[in-house]
Amino acid sequence: MLWNGESPQAKEVEENVNSYFNVLQGFLLLSHGSTVGAGPTLSSSIHESVKHVVDCSFRLMKEHVSLYGSHNKEKKLSISQIVGAVWEACSALKKVPPTNVTAIGRAMTQVAVSMKDVLREINELKPASSNPGDETSDNTPSKAESKPEDDDISDDDLGSDLSPEEMKVAQLAHGVVSETLVVIKELIRTITGMLKLETPDDNGKFVGSLEKLLKMCQGVGAEIDEIGACLYPPQEIDAIKLALEKMSSRINEIQQEVESFPTSSEPFLEACSGLRTVLKEMEAQLNSLSATELTTKMQNVAVIN
Repeated sequence: MLWNGESPQAKEVEENVNSYFNVLQGFLLLSHGSTVGAGPTLSSSIHESVKHVVDCSFRLMKEHVSLYGSHNKEKKLSISQIVGAVWEACSALKKVPPTNVTAIGRAMTQVAVSMKDVLREINELKPASSNPGDETSDNTPSKAESKPEDDDISDDDLGSDLSPEEMKVAQLAHGVVSETLVVIKELIRTITGMLKLETPDDNGKFVGSLEKLLKMCQGVGAEIDEIGACLYPPQEIDAIKLALEKMSSRINEIQQEVESFPTSSEPFLEACSGLRTVLKEMEAQLNSLSATELTTKMQNVAVIN
């Protein structure tokens, strides 16, 4: 309606903008009505998609008005691109989750995707090389000599090579993240199996429980991010132990919430049990490493004295 490839006349601009604005106003009223009964997660998805459509539409109306009397080919090209952006925004709006359960399930999937990224980063960690041949020889110019000081920092400068002890911690963390992913996946399966439980007359209690579960999952995801960040040398063992402690508490809360539902999921409960096992194992190993490190430091102090 606003773009047919030709420069519009003044009257045509006025009529088109008025018509489009009326359509947009009706669209906003319908969008507002669609949020009735929607929980925070679904409402956020609707609002984000609607805002994108409105923003693109205002850009289109602005460009349409500025096109009046213009013979600039670049302007015509830019407005066709904005038309494409409006189409894409409308297409994205059609993909908004239709129910609270679906919206929350998608949000939990995003938590799982973030955990997979942490898992990939852990897999990229490697042990420090102990081969003397890898060291720079006397005849080989150093990095400082061969590169300007203001060059971009390379991956080797980031200190991602781990000692044997640090590598062991990374392997333990890999197990924790993997088992956490299993828990999240089983939780998503459990929730998607409860689609029929979402009814208008439950006073939002069921949706409220799912929103609570989502917040807990996002909290677990934040702890996973913290653990992943602490694996780079020098590793922050105390921070990792604190994150493990918080994770253990959140998993207990998640399981308790799921067990309050009318239907239970045996695979989910088994996944929680498996995660607790690796959490306890990693905590024990970290405590052992801390004790060994403390003993070594005390022996070094005794030798110096």
